[in-house]
Amino acid sequence: MKDSLRTGITFGLTSAVITTLGLMVGLHSGTHSRIVVLGGILTIAIADAFSDALGIHISEEAENFHTVKQIWAATVATFLAKFLFALTFAAPVLLLPLSTAILVGLIWGMSILAILSYAMAKAQGKAPWRIIGEHILIALVVIGITHLTGDWMSNLGE
Repeated sequence: MKDSLRTGITFGLTSAVITTLGLMVGLHSGTHSRIVVLGGILTIAIADAFSDALGIHISEEAENFHTVKQIWAATVATFLAKFLFALTFAAPVLLLPLSTAILVGLIWGMSILAILSYAMAKAQGKAPWRIIGEHILIALVVIGITHLTGDWMSNLGE
């Protein structure tokens, strides 16, 4: 059961950070609209949390190794981690100027990813900085691509 919860939580947190930040940055660079960015965050929190939870559920079932209880533990943990952590990105958007909120979201998201990566590396007896660097780099690539995509989309209307 512990492994199933760990699977769901780590997957949900990682997905919440990368997907939500990618969407926020892309929508911000494409629209500069608070309501659009907020709508994107809420959409990720709801639709993508359910999607990821079902994906973990099916993946765990396909392994034909886990008990029904373990499968559902991973499913629920994935949903809750993704849903709740994606929603944390809404607070800065509601409370701060949008550009500042994006920056705060980036710092918050990279911090979550770094802490999660550090804990995982320590648990596996691996060098933390290599794993943290790898995970942060992947997140930054996604964020960079979505930023460029948002810029490109905003220029299509001109």
